[in-house]
Amino acid sequence: MKDTDPRGAGTGAGLRRGAGTAAPVVFRADCPSRPILDQIADKWSMMVMALLERPTRFNELKRGLEGVTQRVLTQTLRRLERNGMIRRTVLPTSPVGVEYSLTPLGESLREPFGQLYAWTVEHSEQIEDCRREYDARG
Repeated sequence: MKDTDPRGAGTGAGLRRGAGTAAPVVFRADCPSRPILDQIADKWSMMVMALLERPTRFNELKRGLEGVTQRVLTQTLRRLERNGMIRRTVLPTSPVGVEYSLTPLGESLREPFGQLYAWTVEHSEQIEDCRREYDARG
């Protein structure tokens, strides 16, 4: 089922609305895109995937994510692996090591994430100004 059709037959148009489109966008509760968007829009997921330019061990990821707890990082990695975004490889070392890398599916998000990150950096000062203005109102 797609989010754009209240009957569940959807067109897959997502957030775009063409000229002359009469039907409103409906974000269905049972749409399979919801848990995926929840996962990839999560701040830790985005940052983990940004760090995975090459196979990386858990502690190296943790050092690169200031403020993340071991528990949250573990949960994030498991969800990303479950959704096919990353691959977990057990290394034949002593003690046993584990490294994480992007799958082709995860790699396909690199460009959109890069655009989102660039937008964030470009507009961060403006957003901070808006926050200060809002907070000053009381």
